[in-house]
Amino acid sequence: MRKLFLLFSSFILIIFLFLTGCKQKEQPMEENPLLVEFKTPFNVPPFEKIKNEHFLPAFQKAIELHKKEIDDILKNVEEPNFQNTIVALEYSGRLLNQISNIFYNLTSANTNPELQSIAKEVSPMLAKHYNDISLNEKLFERVKKVYEQKDKLNLNAEQNKLLEETYKSFVRGGANLPPELRQRFREINEELSKLTLQFGDNVLGETNKFKLVIENKEDLSGLPQNLVDAASETAKKMGMEGKYVFTLHNPSLMPFLTYADNRELREKIWRAYSNRGNNGDSLDNNEIIKKIVKLRNERAKLLGYKSHAHFVLEENMAKNPKNVYDLLNKLWKPALENAKKEAKLLQQMANLEGAKFSIQPWDWRYYAEKVRKAKYDFDEEALKPYLSLDNVRNGIFEVVKKLYGLKFIEIKDIPKYHPEAICYEVKDENDNHIGLLYMDFYPRESKRGGAWMTSYRKQYIDKDGKFVYPVISIVCNFTRPTAETPALLTYDEAETFFHEFGHALHGLLSKGSYPSLTGTSTPRDFVELPSQIMENWLAEEEVLNLFAKHYKTGEAIPKELIEKMKSASKFNQGFATVEYLAASFLDMDYHSLEEVKDFNPVEFEANSMKTIGLISEIIPRYKSQYFQHIFSGGYSAGYYSYIWAEVLDSDAFAAFKEKNSLFDRELAHSFRENILSKGGSEDPMILYKRFRGKEPSIEHLLKKRGLL
Repeated sequence: MRKLFLLFSSFILIIFLFLTGCKQKEQPMEENPLLVEFKTPFNVPPFEKIKNEHFLPAFQKAIELHKKEIDDILKNVEEPNFQNTIVALEYSGRLLNQISNIFYNLTSANTNPELQSIAKEVSPMLAKHYNDISLNEKLFERVKKVYEQKDKLNLNAEQNKLLEETYKSFVRGGANLPPELRQRFREINEELSKLTLQFGDNVLGETNKFKLVIENKEDLSGLPQNLVDAASETAKKMGMEGKYVFTLHNPSLMPFLTYADNRELREKIWRAYSNRGNNGDSLDNNEIIKKIVKLRNERAKLLGYKSHAHFVLEENMAKNPKNVYDLLNKLWKPALENAKKEAKLLQQMANLEGAKFSIQPWDWRYYAEKVRKAKYDFDEEALKPYLSLDNVRNGIFEVVKKLYGLKFIEIKDIPKYHPEAICYEVKDENDNHIGLLYMDFYPRESKRGGAWMTSYRKQYIDKDGKFVYPVISIVCNFTRPTAETPALLTYDEAETFFHEFGHALHGLLSKGSYPSLTGTSTPRDFVELPSQIMENWLAEEEVLNLFAKHYKTGEAIPKELIEKMKSASKFNQGFATVEYLAASFLDMDYHSLEEVKDFNPVEFEANSMKTIGLISEIIPRYKSQYFQHIFSGGYSAGYYSYIWAEVLDSDAFAAFKEKNSLFDRELAHSFRENILSKGGSEDPMILYKRFRGKEPSIEHLLKKRGLL
């Protein structure tokens, strides 16, 4: 009876608290795993203890602590100097940064509706908090006083860079704005934080929403067996056993467009893919695009720039829109000429098969594969048995061991944010700890599309002089294993793996002092150099022979197959370059607008593509409504950076070729010391010339893409 009475009393109390609006007692810090020291191996986040409900109070507490740290800087009665102002500011907000890293990595790689809802509340909260800092007049006055003394402070290159970047971050954050404009600046930042978040959520929703369900086995004609098996397993998981489900995730979509004989179904899945965010429903992104472009332009104008692109590019190697357009135009003409030749070849192939239609975008990959087989006797599917995920991973490990002496030891007993994630301890050749690397390979509805590298903890030296080791993560969306086969990667997927691993090395091999300058904290058009140079090793016969073994027999990849792959490597480069450049032009056209009037994104994109003469058989790699890089990622006025960095990586890899050694340790050491370890501590061209001995040449890129 007493237990019953206590239960009843508790129930009445809960009802009373609810009806009277009484607030719950604040959650003690020790009960929130995000707010206490991580007592885990290598101090990784205790993922198994972190619940959704922990994030909001953790953010609130961390913001409160960060405000106190800023207040302590302001209360310092000593004259502002590098240590008590710039360094103190650099190390403030570490807890908030840690929580943000965990939260936003989860919303990208393992999200759910509750996390998405929390993000919508947290995003403007963070925008306001950082606005409060960047628009704090007293704080800026201290920073400015130190900056004005910079020539007398005898700082080293890294310290000087920190001072310069800190000062610029305040100026670019609105600190010099007159008081009457600051409120508008705040409003813009807070609104953009909501819009960019919603854009990404809409794309994920659209991607997950579409399912192509096939019941008739005849409609599977042309598809590789492993793709059919994967579609069967997808259907089974969805309660549709006996059917086949294809989705808009790349491992399902791209092979379907490449091999499906049924043209109507190719068109159906292509239209679903290319119309994401453009269907006039609750997930439509057109109004969001208009608002983002207008707000970015308005913000740039407030700061005295002609356009958002001028604002962004000032901090990049390109420096201004003209330099970007010059590079894009230099590549566009030869790329478009190649693409037109390829289109004719595809049309001829279609005609030979009795087609009564002109090649459309949903036909391109299908007929490109047929031409590749006919012209080069090369079928990309023939590569996949030699590119199992395990083999490719082992190959990457072997490459970086030969280059940098690194070793990767899997750790099983460590917290993970998802059961499919794998964790490795990274050591050097003397068994010294370098950092941790998480890898997460397969698509799921809780993960956004694409592939990326991120960090749960960057490398830096803390304020007590202790070296903080990095915790890096690679997130991908590769082909899943089936009941019959392991995960067999396409060449593109293997290349993506090498690419993201290059980013991971940039994070792992960092050796800087200040967290805002370490790892991948570099200009956007330089950060792709470490990733893209790694792709070059994959294409080399010497490297393929290290790991490309048949998943069933263990047989090494035949030399004949490698030769066919090399012969065909420049085929379809017109298409690949044109679809990429088209998206780069589109990005620049949106963001270099000096006056933004009302516009229709569909019409804007059509006019943009008409201006450059994009042929009807090809669309931009990303159409506006799902162009996450520029509307919900960090690549606005920066998508060009991949090709800018490819000039660098092609030239840098040529240095290894000139040495006649893919694994020249002296050259690798120079790349590690001058590029990978330096982060954003110095001007990127200075770093590059220190490695290469000269500025990069575009010639190596043109040759690589078959444009010369």
